[in-house]
Order: sequence, then structure tokens, then C-alpha cells
Amino acid sequence: MVAVSSIPSSPSDLTYADLPWLIEHREDRCAVCGKCTAVCPVQAIQLTYRRQRIVGLGMLGKAKNDPSVNYRTLYGIKQKTDVAHRCIGCGMCSMVCPNEAIRPMPNPNDPRLRFHMNQAGDAWKRGGRRNDRDSLLDKIIFTRISMLTDPALDAGRHEFFLNTILGRILPPEEFLQRRAKGEWIPPTREIFPFIIGSMSFGALSPNMWLGLLQGVAYLNEVLKIPVVMATGEGGCPPWVLKSPFLKYIILQIASGYFGWDEIIRAIPEMQCDPAAIEIKYGQGAKPGDGGLLMWFKVSKLIARLRGVPEGVDLPSPPVHQTLYSIEESVMKMIQTMSMAWGFRVPVYPKISGTTSAKAVLNNLVRNPYASGMLIDGMDGGTGAAYNVSMDSMGHPIASNIRECYLDLVAQGRENEIPLFAAGGMGKNGNIAQNGMALILLGASGVHMGKYIMQAAAGCLGSERNRCNVCNIGLCPKGITSQNPKLYRRLDPDQVAQRVVEVFTSIRTEMKKIMAPLGRSQSLPIGMSDAIGINDAAAAERLKIRYIC
Repeated sequence: MVAVSSIPSSPSDLTYADLPWLIEHREDRCAVCGKCTAVCPVQAIQLTYRRQRIVGLGMLGKAKNDPSVNYRTLYGIKQKTDVAHRCIGCGMCSMVCPNEAIRPMPNPNDPRLRFHMNQAGDAWKRGGRRNDRDSLLDKIIFTRISMLTDPALDAGRHEFFLNTILGRILPPEEFLQRRAKGEWIPPTREIFPFIIGSMSFGALSPNMWLGLLQGVAYLNEVLKIPVVMATGEGGCPPWVLKSPFLKYIILQIASGYFGWDEIIRAIPEMQCDPAAIEIKYGQGAKPGDGGLLMWFKVSKLIARLRGVPEGVDLPSPPVHQTLYSIEESVMKMIQTMSMAWGFRVPVYPKISGTTSAKAVLNNLVRNPYASGMLIDGMDGGTGAAYNVSMDSMGHPIASNIRECYLDLVAQGRENEIPLFAAGGMGKNGNIAQNGMALILLGASGVHMGKYIMQAAAGCLGSERNRCNVCNIGLCPKGITSQNPKLYRRLDPDQVAQRVVEVFTSIRTEMKKIMAPLGRSQSLPIGMSDAIGINDAAAAERLKIRYIC
């Protein structure tokens, strides 16, 4: 039985059949315990009762007030139909129901909710990445299989070098000359090529952030896998800045400069340098637009760390207000951040995927302090992007990273400036395949965000707009909420364990991919002759082999 809602009372109200998710409720199993209504993050359901007349053949024709007419009272669940309390399909009601009496079901009809999402004159914002877009990366396959002339490696027995370099790599002659003269040599870091992407301490809950840090620390300290994680804008807890774990963290500075007062004040007390400094100029899901942490998530702790009042929206400007052009930005920001840490820490910019990415890269090549470049493609997720930005703006990461890599090849500097890619990694669960495909296209490493949330913390969001309320702080799993009642559902120790399992499995799959290629001592960066695709247009665009 499907719970029926009340009659619509305003133009923005809908019937339950117009919603993307319908609550299926079985009264014969329901114990009316109220657990489902208590756990629902958006209060989409409520306990209710109704009086029902029982009509039988013997009752036909009887008077209305005849006492022999029978009635019964039904107790159960009612689904709300107003837009603010629509069901998001997270399934938390199913998780807590002791009798399996309730579950959300996708609406098989055409849901009309998208015509009613714009409330109070504001465009639709949501968490999670865009919906229903095929991944080009999933179509790329590895075609170079070593046989007799180049013996294949045994993925289970051979030793593999799976790490990459973050930082500018000097040509051998220049490196030897500088070292002989005692001159400055650009800092580098040996890191694992799969990086936990920029997700801020305000976007993620304290328990989620702590779980990620615990997992990264275990991978480095115990398993000797040099995994690093980026903070995103907003800084990080002060105790982290003064801990030995800072060396596993990439600190991000963005146009809002949130959290940087704490970071600058902590520099004299830092036990070690951070892994790198990331300067964010743009992000893939909303290129040319600033970030936004909605007031729902600006708790007392977040407000203190960011130096702002509690409970206010925190938008980042779309550009750094103190800079005039990308040329000035590259020179001023990168050199300033390098000086802050005595030129000991790699500094690189993060830009959104765009046709002007090559122009930014060419400026970086001329800057001796630039340690790389991160390109965030259009399939990346973000906490509170406008729907129109996620669906209609940006540049796919595969072609963008390929263009930049081939530009470096034309200059003979492909081994000098590392390129990192982000945006849509593991969109359909194929994280190792997607990452290695980008590495063979020219990336030195990849950043992943939503995949690690789904794999390590059980994120319920999907491409079909299931859940996806990261932006308003109502995450039912407590991953992206600043409400203690929600984020206490998440156990940091379990998150850390899953992080470790995810990265060890990625290492195994990397070996399974590299072994047939005959590569074991270095990542196959730019080894495009080893991949192919059955899309002729994509093959021509990416300059790789067309197969059919």
C-alpha cells in the first residue's frame, strides 16, 4: 500500500505521484513505532491515522446514520507532498524499520518536481554531481597486451613502482648544475597517484574528516603507501596544523581565504611542512562561479575556524579579488605561498576545465616556482552548485588533460610540470580504470572526491538524484552534516578502515592494469599507444587508437 498524502493547498504543492520518490508502506507489517519518521532527514513522512468505512454487500442501501455500518481506524505513514519536505529516496526509513514495512521507490512516471524546485526566487541548488551522463573514461580500454617480445609481468609476484611525483622536475643537466653550485632546487613529493580531493572541513562533518585523516595516516605510517588528502577551502582543525600528520595534507587556499588566519598563525608551531599548497581558481562543477557553504552547515565550530559569524552563507568570490589577471595570479600567489614556507613546499593551482587551460599551463611553465597544475573537469561534484551550472557548463576532463599534455610534449617539457586531473573519477565505480585511463592520457595523478565518500562512508547519493542533499546539511549518514545528531551516526574508525581497504584495492587493480602493459618501474604517464576506444570521434579528439 502506498501512503496517500493530503490534498494540495498551494500552487507549489504536488500529489505524491508527482514526486521522484514514493513511499511504499505496508500496514500489515507496520508496528507504528515511529523510528522511520524520527530518522527521516527531510521529514518527508509522518505518523497519521484515518477513519475508513467498511462497505459490504449487506450494507448497500442502508441509511447513513445506521449504527450497523462498520468503520475502522487505520494507523500508518503519510507522505508529505510539499517541495520542502519531498522524499529524497535515501532509504534511511528502510534501514531502521524492524519489520521491513517501508521503503522508498523511484517514481516510474514522469516526476514533475523539477518544475517546482525554484523556491523564493532562487535557482535550484543541490549537492552531488550531475545526473545521467555517460562517462567517456569508462569506454577507454587497455589494448597493448605484452606477449613474447615483451614478457608480461606477474601482477601478484613482481615489484611495482606505483607512485608519482608532485612538484617540478628539473632536467637532469640542470639539476646536476644546480646541485653542484648549491642553488635552490624545486621541492618535490613522492605520492600515491590517487589523491583524496578537495573537500573542506565545513563541507564534511567532523567525524568524516577525522576518519579520512585516520585512514590516510594508517596508509602512510603502517602500509607505507604515500596517500595524501586535500583540505578544500576552509582550513582544518587547529590541532591538525600542529601535528605530525600535516605532512599528509594538501592545504588549499581559495578566493574566500577561509581558515587561512589559523594556518598563518600556526606556521611557527608546525612540526612539519604540508604535502603541498593548492591555490583554487575554479572548480569543475561551477566554472567561473564561486564556492558556497550554505548557512545550514555554518556551525559554531566552522564559524570559529573561518572567522565569520555563525549561521550565515559563506560564498567565495568567483575570482581572487586582489588579482587582475591569470598571469599576475600565477606570479603573485604562487610565489607568495612558496615564500611562506621557505620555498620548501610544492605550490600549484587548481583550475576548472576550460578551453583556456593551455594558456594557464603556458604561464606555469615559465614560472620556476609552479609545481604542477590540477584541472577539474565538468563531471566533478560539489556541495552546493546550481543545477544549471552542473548540467550546462564546463569541459570534460579527458580531452582537457590530453590537450595540455600534448602541449607540454610539443615544448619538450612533458616530464617537468605534472598535470593532475579531477572530475568524475569512479562515477560508475570504475575508479582504478578511470584513473589509469587518465594517466595514460597524460595525467600524473587523479583527485577523487565523491567516490571516496561513497566507498568509505556509504554515501547514498546517485546520478538519478537519490539523496543529494549534501548542501543543506541533512545528510542522513552524517557525512556532510554539521548537526551532531546526524554526524554522530558516522564512526570515524569504520571510515578509516574503509579508506584503507579502498586504497589497497586500488593498488591491486593498478598492478593488474600495468602488468600486461609490461610496465613495473614507473607509471605509464602519457603511454597513449596502450589504450583505445570504440568511438571514432573521441579517438580522433584524444589522439588515441580507434578500435571496433
